[in-house]
Amino acid sequence: MLTKFVIKEYEENGYLVLRGFFSESELHKLREVIAQFHQSWMLENAQFYADKAINSAYLTAKKHLKNTERESLFAFIGSAKLKEVVTSVIGARPAFMNTQSFFDPVNEGQKNYWHRDPQYHMTIDEQKQALLGPNVVHFRIPLVDEPGMELILGSHRRWDSDDELDVRLERNGRKSYEDLATGARVTLNAGDLLVFSANMIHRGVYGMNRQSLDILFCDPAPEIMRFVDESCLPDSDMLERLENADAFKNSIEMKAIR
Repeated sequence: MLTKFVIKEYEENGYLVLRGFFSESELHKLREVIAQFHQSWMLENAQFYADKAINSAYLTAKKHLKNTERESLFAFIGSAKLKEVVTSVIGARPAFMNTQSFFDPVNEGQKNYWHRDPQYHMTIDEQKQALLGPNVVHFRIPLVDEPGMELILGSHRRWDSDDELDVRLERNGRKSYEDLATGARVTLNAGDLLVFSANMIHRGVYGMNRQSLDILFCDPAPEIMRFVDESCLPDSDMLERLENADAFKNSIEMKAIR
């Protein structure tokens, strides 16, 4: 388990980095699976990829991977090693939410942008309320060395300043790609594990042919579980073969209640 000091830092800042958490052998298989997904996804989303895409999602669904590759991803997500960090941050009953793959945009002039994840489906008042929970947390694994991310530390617990809100929502003539004085850069190397709250103000930093996998876990709350796609969950046979299937089982149980 993570130390109380590390957890306290996460609670205060909204993020933590575990350097060299994954070995090269662990990353090798992961790179192969994600490369297969990415090639299939690009073919189906060629125009979107060329125009503005910076990420894809639902990697564990059946659409772009065979069951052997899906099970390999499930095994990685359900490893005891990762579970220890997830439960330290979220609590004893985390639920699996989604996966995302992040990459550089094709258009080299495309700007990165400040945002909170909930802003795309919540009103301002709802975004403020979301700061009180339930929680959604990204667990990001860079597959290559990359420029990393910029984060507004502590913004997972507090509302935007006027300057931050103007930039994030592009109000009063501001643009979401403008620099913010409160931003802090976190560079990442292959094998690091970056943990950060989906509620915090953040933006990716493009360059170096970045390629990273984000695994999202959350509190098992109905208002969040509605975003979980059942096609991304393992079937009963796969569940039995996983080192740790608790987070998947929690998601399946919550989806069954609805």
